[in-house]
This record gives sequence, C-alpha cells and structure tokens, in this order.
Amino acid sequence: MSKDTPIDRIYKELGEAIEALGKSGEVSAQVVVEDHARKALLLSVASHFEHKLTGHLKQLSSMTKNPLLTEFVIRKAVTRQYHTLFNWNGKNANSFFALFGSDFKQRMEAKVKADADLDNSIKAFLELGSLRNQLVHNDYATFSLEKTSDEIYLLYQAALHFVDSLPDCLSEASCGDKEQELASSVVLTGSTAQHQDAAAVSSDS
Repeated sequence: MSKDTPIDRIYKELGEAIEALGKSGEVSAQVVVEDHARKALLLSVASHFEHKLTGHLKQLSSMTKNPLLTEFVIRKAVTRQYHTLFNWNGKNANSFFALFGSDFKQRMEAKVKADADLDNSIKAFLELGSLRNQLVHNDYATFSLEKTSDEIYLLYQAALHFVDSLPDCLSEASCGDKEQELASSVVLTGSTAQHQDAAAVSSDS
C-alpha cells in the first residue's frame, strides 16, 4: 500500500473538519470553511508539484560532472523559473519538452500520443497550474474558485502520473543518447581501424 502524501493528509484533514461542522449543524461555517479549504488545497497541490518537479530538474542537472554548470542550470533554469516552464493555458506540455531539445520533444510527443493516461495526466497538471495562476493573480480573497475540494483532489491524483514519471522519461532519453554516442564511437573506431589496416597492407606491398 502506497504511503500517503502531504496532499493526501491535507485533503483528509480538511474533509474531516468540514464534515464535523456539517454534523454539528454549523451549515454557514461549513460553507465558509469549504470555500477557504479548496483554495488552500489548490495552492498546496501547486506548491507540492513545483517542489517535486524542480527537484527532478535539479537532480538531472547534478548528473553533469561540472559543478559550475550544475549551479548555472539550477540558478538560471530552475530557481524562480518554474512558472515559465509551461504553457499553463495549453493542452499539452510540448513547450516544456522542447526545452530539452527537439529529439526529446518528438520522443515525448510520441509517448503521450500512445499513452492516454499520460495525456490526461498532463492535462490535469496544466489545469491545476492554470487555476493556481488565476487564484493568485486575480485577488485571492474574492476569486470564485468553481472547483470543489473533491474535484481538485481528483485532478491532483490524475496529475501525479506525469510528475512522477518525468524522471524516468528524462533518464531513458539520456541513456538513449549515450547509447547512440557509444554506437557512433564504435563505428568510427572500427572505420578508423579499417583504414589503418588498409594503409598498413598498402605500405607492406
């Protein structure tokens, strides 16, 4: 059985508090708490995903053997840059995938096309990000969030697949590139050896 995430715990605790108010007949208080609870849950989900995804990117950047390059990538491409990485109002993450090069973008486009669950997960992830942006940039106190806490939680569960699978997608692409480089190196080495052998035979003749 998988361990509860911080979002699972927040959702459960908020739900229990709202349910308790309903059972005690505090209907007005229940409505007010639910209104604040769903906004808090949305921001918690968005913050949680930002923490996880930037963590994946930092881990990827740390794979380079040059610590200076690692720090440069973290400071210029990750720190305080998260909300520029995606087209939050879009229906796909192609602009994000393109940041890793055209080969990775094409690889991921094909992967998403063949995996409906991943496609739906990305859509849920982007919808949460878009809702978060609307909430924080359109007067949090008065903004009318149409989603219920249950609907936000369902979007969170759906979006998890994309966020959790990203490290494997990046790793597979990285390993694939290394294999291509190795294959090219072997071919080049073999070709060089053949030329050297031919030159040696010609010299002996």
